[in-house]
Amino acid sequence: MPSLLSISTERIQTAVACVEGLGVPRGSPMFRHALQAVAFLSQEKITAKVEHLKKAFRWSDAEVGIAVSKAPTLLTRTKESLQRRSEFLIYEVWLEPAYIAYRPAMLTYSLEGRLRPRYYAVKFLKENGLLKRDSSYYTVFKESEKAFKKMFIHPHKEAAPHLEKDYDAACKGEVPTNFRFT
Repeated sequence: MPSLLSISTERIQTAVACVEGLGVPRGSPMFRHALQAVAFLSQEKITAKVEHLKKAFRWSDAEVGIAVSKAPTLLTRTKESLQRRSEFLIYEVWLEPAYIAYRPAMLTYSLEGRLRPRYYAVKFLKENGLLKRDSSYYTVFKESEKAFKKMFIHPHKEAAPHLEKDYDAACKGEVPTNFRFT
């Protein structure tokens, strides 16, 4: 990582110790990402970010460690960004904090361009009895755009002809007040 070449050996050693202290082992594929995330932050800022994750997501120290070890870039997110995702996932989607900690990739997706539109589309399908199986929200959120449409939008073209148009509008920030049937 060329950007790390510009900092002192002592700072690198401190960053390595910090990353290991967060629960990301040196042999992990995420280690270099975690190192990049903390290398230019002071210990106070890292502590503040960890405390914010605990508060916003109601996570224990262990859950913060799990989440950061799987998605170290969480440490680079703004408090406001994390807070909005927390409020949406916990209080609107009703996901358990531990569920989110084990699937922190959800926190790296766009709230307005991916999470909200997909949630509303699936909620519409569930409320109208159109889903044959109950997919986890992690599956809903992690699928590529093409796979999501193939699994959740296209099979319902006849029953909900406006679903794709409403979903596309929602992805552009034009969230319709209701997904429509006619």
